[in-house]
Amino acid sequence: MILITGHIILTPEHRERMIALGAEHSVRSRGEAGCLAHHCHVDVEDAMRLVFVEEWESIDAVRAHFAVPASAAFVAEMRALSPEAPVIRIYAAEDITAKQMG
Repeated sequence: MILITGHIILTPEHRERMIALGAEHSVRSRGEAGCLAHHCHVDVEDAMRLVFVEEWESIDAVRAHFAVPASAAFVAEMRALSPEAPVIRIYAAEDITAKQMG
């Protein structure tokens, strides 16, 4: 499984628009092949930080996601509205819940 975490800084004048864009992007992404989960959250410790948490079946699914024109448009619009570049981290992960929980 591939896990992706990321965040972007919101601005007061664009906050609601950016949150709406993030929610729309998550909903659209959940419909893509290989997407197991895709959510955005306002950081409870910093209301001007929008956080993304994603789970994907494979790196190929992630590559396909990044190739979707709507994904590129989302990133471009968010970059234009934010005072800082978005942060993204991509991890290869193994779900060990069953091993740990017996």
